[in-house]
Amino acid sequence: MTKKARVDVRERFGFALKARREELGLTQEDLAEIAGIHRTYLSDIERGSRNVSLINIERIAGALSLSLPELFRRVER
Repeated sequence: MTKKARVDVRERFGFALKARREELGLTQEDLAEIAGIHRTYLSDIERGSRNVSLINIERIAGALSLSLPELFRRVER
């Protein structure tokens, strides 16, 4: 019996981030500006192609009006 491989944490993080951004009706440009990061960097995060630093995770969580634990709960869903 084989175990189903779990999606990479970067992809799960990006999916959770994008879902919350869309819930709030924000564009990538809007969120990037609020978080103080570049839009293309945000795009890379949403696609799961960036390994995000803790500082940027905290900025993004704040911009999404989420605590860090709440953001990571969304990643684990």
